[in-house]
Amino acid sequence: MARNNAEVAETSGRRCLDDWKRAMEPLLSLQIDDPHRPFQPGDELECECQIDAIDASEIQAVETSVLWYTEGKGDEDLGVHYFERRVPSDADDGDLRPMHRFKTILPNSPLSYSGEIVKVRWCARVRLFLRRGKELFFEQPFHLGAVAPVRN
Repeated sequence: MARNNAEVAETSGRRCLDDWKRAMEPLLSLQIDDPHRPFQPGDELECECQIDAIDASEIQAVETSVLWYTEGKGDEDLGVHYFERRVPSDADDGDLRPMHRFKTILPNSPLSYSGEIVKVRWCARVRLFLRRGKELFFEQPFHLGAVAPVRN
């Protein structure tokens, strides 16, 4: 039985929409409360994150963290100050996409530093683990402490 043009167009449109949804990456948002102020040791860092443009059933886990890392010559170091892993069973309805807030008290060290040989960077991070094995992340940098940058 031949299909009419409207049926063909509807089927093609659905297929294009399905292909577009598969090609579109999930959206990760992460916001630090008052992100432009310099944070001091002992300050509370508050963040919120949200996931969008993905079906809840595709999410295997979401990790939020606050960490520091070094850049520059020599070995690069990384230290995790705060870490939380959530899986669908942690949410009442199994949906990890809605806004999630987390906070931590910042440590005494290491302080942010921007030297010529090495730099110490701080950031908040959200990582998304998908059921099909893919992983995505987004970082929001911030400054800890008041160490003056090196100037020549």
